Amino acid sequence: MREQILSETTDGSRKDFGIPAPGYRLPQDTAVGVVRLQVSELDRSLDYYGHVLGLRPRVRTADTAALVPGDDTRPLVELHAKPGTRPAPRGGALGLFHFAILLPDRPSLASFVAHLRDLRVYAGMSDHAVSEAVYLTDPDGLGIEVYADRPRSAWQVEKDRQLVMTTIPLDVRSLAKAAAEREWTGMPRGTVMGHVHLHVGDLRAAERFYHSALGFDKVVWSYPGALFFSAGGYHHHVATNTWSSGAPATEHHARLLSWDLVLPREQDVADAARSLDGAGYAVRHEPGVLTTADPWGTRLHVRAVTPISFL
Repeated sequence: MREQILSETTDGSRKDFGIPAPGYRLPQDTAVGVVRLQVSELDRSLDYYGHVLGLRPRVRTADTAALVPGDDTRPLVELHAKPGTRPAPRGGALGLFHFAILLPDRPSLASFVAHLRDLRVYAGMSDHAVSEAVYLTDPDGLGIEVYADRPRSAWQVEKDRQLVMTTIPLDVRSLAKAAAEREWTGMPRGTVMGHVHLHVGDLRAAERFYHSALGFDKVVWSYPGALFFSAGGYHHHVATNTWSSGAPATEHHARLLSWDLVLPREQDVADAARSLDGAGYAVRHEPGVLTTADPWGTRLHVRAVTPISFL
């Protein structure tokens, strides 16, 4: 086992691990925004996302819905129903592995786990050292993670500046003690989209796009078959893996249509567009937002913080 050190900062931020992007570097306040999913049946998906996950529709049309947590107004997930859509392939397809909803604290995760127990919903559960996580699959076979972070002061860093992340069984008994009799009433205020995890065809190509061109720091690189990227000292905003041998998701399957990366200013978006374009990636840049895609067709909108809009 490689020697580990505990990395500490006075303000709680984590700037002392990972490999910085070689050119343009995303700003510290970078965040993941809404994810857009293609599903087969809107009513069935709304029932699952509402009853199991505790998200509610803020806006709904005949074939779309924008879902928000609690009494919040900013959507986390958009559902786009397309009749005839087939379930996501069991072995996975290039594109979405899972999207990850970040709860505000450990007691919220504990009450969510109790809620799943009461519903008798099966979930995978893992301890990743930096976080504790629950894994679900929606009715169309799309992967979902719901998780809570450990305090950044508890994160560990290796001598080579790599953040320590692992996958071991979750201590459910310890987690249950954190519930403090908090009843689950749906996703609480303060819930955000924490990260996206993608199947890709090649890790070197993923590194060139997400690290060298888009400007994420590389934070974990020895996890088998995976690379993890972040901005601002987070454990990861994007993960990529080569665990699926499938082709890219097609328009006929349940899939990730696109996801948003939110930057503080329009100038940050312009800088990201310039970096991507300079690296040879196709970019459509309009004021405050750019649209691009990774080498496997996963569409990404990089936008500045703007007033809320729906669908």
